[in-house]
Amino acid sequence: MAACSPDAPQPATEAQLPAPTETTEPVRAVDIAAGQQDGPVDVEVDGGAAGVGVTFREITIEPGAGTGEHCHYGQLIAVVEQGELTHYADIYPGGVHVYSQGESIIEGAGYPHEGRNEGEEDVVLMVTYVIPEGKPLAETDLANCDH
Repeated sequence: MAACSPDAPQPATEAQLPAPTETTEPVRAVDIAAGQQDGPVDVEVDGGAAGVGVTFREITIEPGAGTGEHCHYGQLIAVVEQGELTHYADIYPGGVHVYSQGESIIEGAGYPHEGRNEGEEDVVLMVTYVIPEGKPLAETDLANCDH
């Protein structure tokens, strides 16, 4: 089972990010967010006969707010587009890790965690969920999470 990376990379500077390109071609691409992981990333989600759903979501967390404690049935990959996310989970030394703008987060299945905005500006996350079809993106009944 994969987990969030406790050794998050440093945020990319503008000089490190590729310059946006404008084109009038019939196929256009817009990079929404970019982050980096220092180690390998293995995303495996077994959806069984029902398959696996992939959802892309922008999440904004206002100052003082949080996601509430939850877990996932699959995995998610996120990039902090703005602000700092304070992430509480037993997988971190001391139970907490702060992710800054430009850093990526990988959350594995099953373990309870919570993201909070303890800063003064909105936290904006670009999130891709890879979840077994028919399961919720986030499970708030902690009895269904690994402990």
